[in-house]
Amino acid sequence: MILVLPCRRTSGPERHERLTGHAHLHWWDSTPSKLSAAALSFLQNRANTILLSVASVWEMVIRIQLGKLTLHAPLTTILTQQQANGLQILPVALTHILALESLPTHHKDPFDRLLVTQTNLEADVILSADPVFVRYGVKVLW
Repeated sequence: MILVLPCRRTSGPERHERLTGHAHLHWWDSTPSKLSAAALSFLQNRANTILLSVASVWEMVIRIQLGKLTLHAPLTTILTQQQANGLQILPVALTHILALESLPTHHKDPFDRLLVTQTNLEADVILSADPVFVRYGVKVLW
């Protein structure tokens, strides 16, 4: 599980990147040593825009309820703190859902599939250690 974030790059001195996010929010927040050096560097660079998908928040709530994810603080607290640090929440739009119709079924996880469509429509890069995302033709940073 990782902070899966789409990222938009532009050229020039104001290089700006956007990334969309997932479950490794807790790594970034509490144990950043579990992130790769490239991922941590990206997340710490205030010039980058970090997006966390509502789908990722939903998945984290489910995992917390099932006892598969333990956080050092309530998720609401972590999200509030990270939003104060610039994290932006990416809502799930109808266009994201409809894009699933044409998405190949390389991966069965509905949350990850939705993150792929959000990456395709909203950003350029997804931050993930999961190699399946490469099969969708999205750029992966890890």
